[in-house]
Amino acid sequence: MGLRNNNPGYRGYIGSRPYSSGRVPQHVQGLVIRDYCDRMNFPFLLSAVEFAMPDCYLTLDQILKEELPHINGIVMYSMLMLPSNKKKRLPIYDRFLETKTSLHGALEQLTIKCRADIDDFENILLIDQALNLAPRKIRLT
Repeated sequence: MGLRNNNPGYRGYIGSRPYSSGRVPQHVQGLVIRDYCDRMNFPFLLSAVEFAMPDCYLTLDQILKEELPHINGIVMYSMLMLPSNKKKRLPIYDRFLETKTSLHGALEQLTIKCRADIDDFENILLIDQALNLAPRKIRLT
């Protein structure tokens, strides 16, 4: 997806708290996003950083409301940065569809450009949530 209507590019989105895959330093998240944008030939806009409080999405909400109509989309470090609650994720997906922009998970190399792409994101998120409930050790007796 190239530039649309001369919009400036793709906003990076990094976090400062641990996600399912653990804590990743912000500079490493930034490197992954930049590399993804380079490989996709996307114009890169500096990354916005989410606050560290659990279940806080103030930065993401601000980008969705104020910036998204004026940029091509968001490249987040990982799709696992999305809210764990599906009811909170669905309006986020809808926002990308209504603005005809795209959401990218750089680590997973997955994109939401249309409604059909949401299933791929959701399947991985559900598997990740199930894995978090699985026992870490199995006793063999």
